[in-house]
Amino acid sequence: MTVGPVTYLRSLIFVALFYLWSAVLAFVYAPLVLAPPLWMLAAFRGWTLGVFALLRICCGVRVELRGRPPEGAALIAAKHQCMFDVFAQFAWLPRNCFVMKKELLWIPFIGWYSRKTRMIVIDRAGGAQALRDLIRVARARFEEGRQVVIFPEGTRGAPGTTGAYQPGIAALYRDLGAPVCPVATNSGAHWPAHGFLRKPGVIVFEYLEPIPPGLPRAEFMRRLQSAIEEASTRLLAL
Repeated sequence: MTVGPVTYLRSLIFVALFYLWSAVLAFVYAPLVLAPPLWMLAAFRGWTLGVFALLRICCGVRVELRGRPPEGAALIAAKHQCMFDVFAQFAWLPRNCFVMKKELLWIPFIGWYSRKTRMIVIDRAGGAQALRDLIRVARARFEEGRQVVIFPEGTRGAPGTTGAYQPGIAALYRDLGAPVCPVATNSGAHWPAHGFLRKPGVIVFEYLEPIPPGLPRAEFMRRLQSAIEEASTRLLAL
C-alpha cells in the first residue's frame, strides 16, 4: 500500500504528542509509587486510553477489542508484533501482569513503574533457572488474582510471520493448571515494530476461545500456535 505525505505528517504529529503525553503523565503518576499497586495499574489505563484517542485523532487508527478478556486470575498468551501490544492491554485487563525482559528495568519510569506493579521480570539468558523463576513468580501473581500475560514467541515479529513458540508458555500451562486464553492481533500492520509511521485502519485485539487445561504439551502447543496464527492472519485482511 502506498503511503502518502499526509500519513507521514500525521504520524509525526502523533509521535510528538505521544511522547509529550507520556512524559507529562510519567511525572504526574510519580507519587503513585507510594500508593497500592492497583492504583498504578488504574493510572496506566488512563494513559492508554489517551494513546487510543491520539491514534484515532492524529492517524485515523481505531482500536477494537473482540472477545471477552478475563477479569480474575488468568493465563493469557498473546501475539506480539509491536510495543503497542503491551500497553493496549492496560485498557481492559484490570490486574494485568506482563512477563518482561529484565533489560526494560533500566529504562526510567518504565522500570520504576514495572517494579511497583510487580510485573514478572525474566533473564532471557538465564536458561533453566530463568524458567524456574518464571514459574515461581507467575504462580504467586496468579494466586493474587492477576492476569498473567506472556508473549509465546518471546519477541516481536512482522505481521504474517510466525516466530518460534518458546517453552515458557508450556511450563506455565502445566504448572498453573489453568486454561490459556490466546490473543490474536494485526497491530503491526498499523503500528510497525520499527519507525514512526502509523497507518490508518483498525487495530484489533481478539480474545479467542480458551484452551482447556490438562492437554499433553505437544497438543497444547499445536492448538495454541494454530489458534493465534490463523486468527492473526485473518485480521490482516481488514
